[in-house]
Amino acid sequence: MFCHNELSLESRIYPKEFTFYHIHFVPGSLILSLHAWMLPGFWISIMTFYSFLLLVHVFSAILGLGPGFVMIYIVTRATTMTELRHAYLIRNRIHVFVMVGGTLLLLTGIAMGSIHTYLFQAGWYITSLVLFVVALTFGPVVLSPRSKPIKALLKTHQGEEIPEAYYQMAKRLFFFERIENLIFLTIIVLMILKPF
Repeated sequence: MFCHNELSLESRIYPKEFTFYHIHFVPGSLILSLHAWMLPGFWISIMTFYSFLLLVHVFSAILGLGPGFVMIYIVTRATTMTELRHAYLIRNRIHVFVMVGGTLLLLTGIAMGSIHTYLFQAGWYITSLVLFVVALTFGPVVLSPRSKPIKALLKTHQGEEIPEAYYQMAKRLFFFERIENLIFLTIIVLMILKPF
């Protein structure tokens, strides 16, 4: 038998669906609900695993998206080539966290959708997935070709004065990075508000 708290938890997850043996379920998850009816411990384990995925998902958003919003700011404060090289070194190290967090964010998001399949019918969930894939393609397709000339300049330029060519290249790169940041902000808003 399920205790009152477990029923309340189920009610919060499936607020609009009908009840079968005191278990709320959507039509797309009938098999899972029957498992819960026959093996209550199995359902509790699934919910615990889902909660774990949700926890990893939230931490991945903090780890992956948070640092990405300051990557432009780090390099714009440099006034000499030494400072600029050091700023890009920090930027590259931060990018590792962005890649790991972003990958975990996508994988846990899809995993949660595979557990609660009704998410694939939610507009905010599908839109977030599409936008996330678009943002991921920005790296190899848009950002990488514009960052390679900057990396080459950092290796070959002599002297401490930052050349004008760098500012022109950085301006083009940062323009697309800001677009990518706007996409991630849109995803965050969709995940929080779930407007449709």
